[in-house]
Amino acid sequence: MNDSFNGKNGKVKVMYVRSDDDGDNRNNDKRPASNKGRPGDKARPASRPFEGRNNERRGSDSRGESRGPDARRGDSRAPRPSRPARDNEGAGSSSPWENSSPWKTVSRAPDDESAPDHGGISGKSFIDPDQLRRQRQEETRVYGENACQALFASRPDSIVRAWFIQSVTPRFREALRWMAANRKAYHVVEDEELAKASGTEHHGGVCFLIKKRQGLDAETYLQTAPVKDCVLALENVGNPHNLGGIMRSCAHFGINGMLIQDPAQLESGAAVRTAEGGAEHIKAINADNFVDVLTSFRKAGYTIVTTSSHKGTALGKAELPAKMVLVLGEESDGLSDSAWQQGDLNVSIGGTGKVESLNVSVATGILLAEWWRQNQA
Repeated sequence: MNDSFNGKNGKVKVMYVRSDDDGDNRNNDKRPASNKGRPGDKARPASRPFEGRNNERRGSDSRGESRGPDARRGDSRAPRPSRPARDNEGAGSSSPWENSSPWKTVSRAPDDESAPDHGGISGKSFIDPDQLRRQRQEETRVYGENACQALFASRPDSIVRAWFIQSVTPRFREALRWMAANRKAYHVVEDEELAKASGTEHHGGVCFLIKKRQGLDAETYLQTAPVKDCVLALENVGNPHNLGGIMRSCAHFGINGMLIQDPAQLESGAAVRTAEGGAEHIKAINADNFVDVLTSFRKAGYTIVTTSSHKGTALGKAELPAKMVLVLGEESDGLSDSAWQQGDLNVSIGGTGKVESLNVSVATGILLAEWWRQNQA
């Protein structure tokens, strides 16, 4: 065997060759002439005889078998049988010996390649952008310890994913156990990562990704309305902190329904956090057409009570009915003319007049407290 170390890339090349004597004594070599080396080797260069006794002791046949003095004395051991040629399975193979190699690779023609079907599981699967957009519209993030505790107690099935900082996990032990049992993903993260997940630094140590609740229509709500019932109707009130404060007051004074033009506003993270758990006790009633919905409640026996800062019966002198819809508008403009005209009773909250009006959340709390005093206390 001749070991050659001459390679352009500096790697060792080992070539197996036959000596001249070996070529004379091994005429019964059955292997194909096109490839006389080991399987997969390139064509061999011309053989070079070994010198001296090494030629006798270290002669190598074409299979790399050692031929020492015992072979010349007629060693009775049978020569190693040659490997049978296999069917030429590989396309373009130059020798049947190539297919017997354990390192054989099988190539597939480009025409045979087909797109893999990942079944919607692997990262290669196709995600419909419209479906993803709809899914995001149906989900929202809520945060704050009290808000998330109340949400878990009220509707745990709406939780999709959760994030916690380590310090609050002992107080969410039951929630963590439930999410693990129901295969709901949750993460214990640092404060900075939770701020990114929730979208605010005022996350309170916890954030839930949830499925939004859908607003009820007026007919559905009226089917289960109590005998004494105050429904709050908000026209063009959209500030999430005001909505959160209003929901907190509603929960405190036993208000079940809130009529609002966009029920999804009651599910915003800021509104739910400000409500401090009150959002779970409120049913959102859809009011795309504000005036028509007020008409539906009047037909069901409710008194429509509108409010203003400047006109109407002073709250201290007004008798609030047990079954009513209390209508409030935005701080700057108040109720629209069409909504104001729907009122069966108009009330106002008296004061010093040093400010034009009260914050809508504060005004709601005062009005609901009076209704509670007259009808429920």
